[in-house]
Amino acid sequence: MTPKQKRLILPIVILALGFVSLVGVALFIVSQPAEQRATASVGGPFQLVDQTGTRVSEATYKGGPMIIFFGYTHCPDVCPTTLFEMSQVLARLPKDKKVSTLFVTVDPERDTPALLKEYLSSFDSRISGLSGTREEIEATLKAYRVYAKKVLQENGEYTMDHSAIIYLMDGRGRFVNALNLQQSSEAVARDIQRLM
Repeated sequence: MTPKQKRLILPIVILALGFVSLVGVALFIVSQPAEQRATASVGGPFQLVDQTGTRVSEATYKGGPMIIFFGYTHCPDVCPTTLFEMSQVLARLPKDKKVSTLFVTVDPERDTPALLKEYLSSFDSRISGLSGTREEIEATLKAYRVYAKKVLQENGEYTMDHSAIIYLMDGRGRFVNALNLQQSSEAVARDIQRLM
């Protein structure tokens, strides 16, 4: 076997192993019950503190749809815009039906319960702010597959780079879909009402 042939074999072997692994993963996923496949990848248990200082978990919000998104109070644009748009959606939902809307900080070092309470006072009162220790927040970010990273600035301050998905969960805490706020607030409200 020539050196050139040896160099060609390694990439072919790697590709073949990758293909076999991919097929194995696909077969495993397909072998899972449909309900488990749909819900296993997003969400899970969490232990955090709301803006009143009360300890909460995912069980606190079961029994109705849950909307959950991640951000921070020093966010210059995406977070306040999302909170404003969600406030418009909530205004179109019946107040007598249970729907939990959670704003989970990705910056627990600055976002204390007291600061979250003050910040959220500008938005719909049904939006709860959740914080916790860095470890508790990291566990929640992992459960919801959220990207968040501290970005240092020249003046010694920092911002947080983070994903901006708005998760819609059902009354049992299972992922339904990501809300699309590019739609009208009426259309988003209808998507939520289907779970009420």
